[in-house]
Amino acid sequence: MAISISVVLLLAILAVIFLRNGGLKLSHGIVCLLLGFYLAGSGIAPAIHSGLTATADIVSGLRP
Repeated sequence: MAISISVVLLLAILAVIFLRNGGLKLSHGIVCLLLGFYLAGSGIAPAIHSGLTATADIVSGLRP
């Protein structure tokens, strides 16, 4: 659960930065938000979740 919260926080920060710099319009942000909700309720959601979990495990295992 902590990984998903941090990913949501990171994506929210990026969205705010893009909105402030003019690279992302409000309508584009709303479309992305709706797409996320629809993907979360679809059959592909477990595959997305396992892919993100595997990526987070790989990144957390890297040593600088």
